Amino acid sequence: MRVLFRALLLSSITAVAMSSAGAATVGWTDWMESATDRAFGEISTDTGTVGVTLSGVYSFLQSDGASTNYFNPDTPYLSSTVDNAPPAAEMVGLNLGGTITIEFSEPVTDPLFALVSWNSNTVVFDTAIEFLSYGAGYWGNGTPVMNDDGDGFFGQGEVHGVIRAPGVFTSISFTHTSENWHGLTVGIVGLADEPEPPSSVPEPGSLALLLAGLAGLRIARRKS
Repeated sequence: MRVLFRALLLSSITAVAMSSAGAATVGWTDWMESATDRAFGEISTDTGTVGVTLSGVYSFLQSDGASTNYFNPDTPYLSSTVDNAPPAAEMVGLNLGGTITIEFSEPVTDPLFALVSWNSNTVVFDTAIEFLSYGAGYWGNGTPVMNDDGDGFFGQGEVHGVIRAPGVFTSISFTHTSENWHGLTVGIVGLADEPEPPSSVPEPGSLALLLAGLAGLRIARRKS
């Protein structure tokens, strides 16, 4: 009966954890204006607004929300971490290669980069990165091949997906090589100084699952 007792306990804990887990709603950049080699936007979160500046040579800026939606389909941009794809027609198009720097008006945690059509492109960031998702997008399908240092990738085919840069940043840079064009936008889940929500008190649904599990434990122990 001890085995059954442990199994019921593990089942209860797992159910509580699964009921509390889920992808986060990402705040993606609302691109607003451009200047020579610069694009400006802002990201709205539940606790405030963060300014975003992209510096470097770029080809075009989508900022009206009414042009072609290159983030369609949204499948390559969704994952267990990201609940919502970038909004339609909010993107910076790059083509000539070089260095791109993204600056935030205040520190952000784990910034995200949504990619469109990074084909045969060699990319190196100034920090470690990870792909949260990738797959068939507007221009087809491709696979990112990570480099040995974990700070960049080669676009084998038409790469569409989401990169995360773990850590706290006020700016982040990357180099890329030229092609016809490839696009990106920037997102965050929250600000670096946002307090973490308390984790010691289960949500109502989780509490019900836990109580049900404990009831099962009491029955099992009586039978033993």
